[in-house]
Amino acid sequence: MATTYDPFRELERLFNGNARVPGSTAMPMDLYRKGDTFIARVDLPGVNPDSIDIDIDERTLTVRAERPAESGEDIKWLSRERPAGTFARQLNLGYGLAADRIEANYADGVLTLTMPVAEEAKPRKISVAHKDSPSSPVIEEGQEG
Repeated sequence: MATTYDPFRELERLFNGNARVPGSTAMPMDLYRKGDTFIARVDLPGVNPDSIDIDIDERTLTVRAERPAESGEDIKWLSRERPAGTFARQLNLGYGLAADRIEANYADGVLTLTMPVAEEAKPRKISVAHKDSPSSPVIEEGQEG
């Protein structure tokens, strides 16, 4: 029985959420918008808050954290499913975010990043002036304005 190879099948699985993204399993994240703020919640249970490092380079925000592994000669593992080591997660920030006003808070094993929308990216109304409007000066012919 011959099977056909579809080079886009793996990409499709990835976009549909059926495939795991390498490295993301240790730092699962929820991302949503609430009003004029984007909020990312990253699960980091068992992480020392002092090991969390967040930086922005250009428009890429990187979160790094370390979860130490239990070790010792007297430990005999029966099951070891929790990943240990240093983990990183990157977010590509759009130009509509105020990168200088991002805040981070770590509580109960969850890192919350609050990313406000930049003022210049918020929708706004622009008033239209016309010559019959009392608020706009009308310049008569021959007058300089």
